[in-house]
Amino acid sequence: MSERKKVTAAVIFKNGKVLVAQRSPESSLPNKWEFPGGKMEENETPEDCLKREIQEELNIDIKVKEYLCSSFFDYNHISIELMAYTCEWQSGKLKNNEHQALSWLNPEELRGLDMAPADWPIVEFILKS
Repeated sequence: MSERKKVTAAVIFKNGKVLVAQRSPESSLPNKWEFPGGKMEENETPEDCLKREIQEELNIDIKVKEYLCSSFFDYNHISIELMAYTCEWQSGKLKNNEHQALSWLNPEELRGLDMAPADWPIVEFILKS
């Protein structure tokens, strides 16, 4: 398998709930839930990637606060390192530009979702914290 792609995930909390996004039926991993984020571009830091991706996908500006954990996963089509960071919503009106659904959930509710496999270790980390 080729080199691992570096992917970022924003764990955005608001009023004790965390934002999750459901992938579109046409995407890879159709209908799976995930923490919003995306692939890092060349010479991009994880923080810059998160700010760019969240602005593109959700139309909001965030402050990247702290690194949480990384998850390594080999999908059929790609091998990734998913780096999760807690983020704070700074400004903008939430707009769904890419996913089929967005949801604010209590952390315990994440257990009931059909999450993308690489996102499960992040869920477990959040539940232990």
